[in-house]
Amino acid sequence: MPDPAPPSPAADQAASSRPAKASRKRSTGLVLPRLAWALTGSGHYFTETLELVAAAGEVDLFVSKAAAEVVSMYKQRLDTLPPSVRVIKDTTASAAPIGRFYYGDYHTAIIGPATSNTVAKCVYGISDTLATNVFAHAGKCRVPTIVFACDTAPEMDTMAPKGMVKVYPRRVDLENVERLRSFEDTEVVETLDELTAAMRRRKLA
Repeated sequence: MPDPAPPSPAADQAASSRPAKASRKRSTGLVLPRLAWALTGSGHYFTETLELVAAAGEVDLFVSKAAAEVVSMYKQRLDTLPPSVRVIKDTTASAAPIGRFYYGDYHTAIIGPATSNTVAKCVYGISDTLATNVFAHAGKCRVPTIVFACDTAPEMDTMAPKGMVKVYPRRVDLENVERLRSFEDTEVVETLDELTAAMRRRKLA
């Protein structure tokens, strides 16, 4: 799979400062450009994330195979999302739906909640899941990207399917988050409040 955009010397805040493009309509009635939102296999603030997706307007929701399992584990339903949200599931080996990036269908990409595995793959240019392909091709098409990283502190509380648990991210997980901050057109956020603020700057919330 193609690699994401190379890192820049310093963090590029274009993901939050550049406004979304004016909307247009395809003959199918689909409003373009849209928000591309990729779910990974993380349950960190998963329910709250789906609430943000539902309120974000015109969205293509990319659901990786791991994310589909999390939807089930957290007893969530994607068929209750509003009609403005188009759900795109991981059903092709080549991540074929990603090609829409090259036709200007997206003004912004959000990856989140993003597992430490997804963050590591983004950092090292590996795009072998639907979520990492969204990141890679957003970079190649210069689409500003927001990454809601999960493992961002030495000790954290997170909601598991059966309740709150303690998580102790490894040093490599924390280092990869910092490496990701240096990527072009990429903003890394650590909390729901930061994600909401980044979306507001992009006029998405």
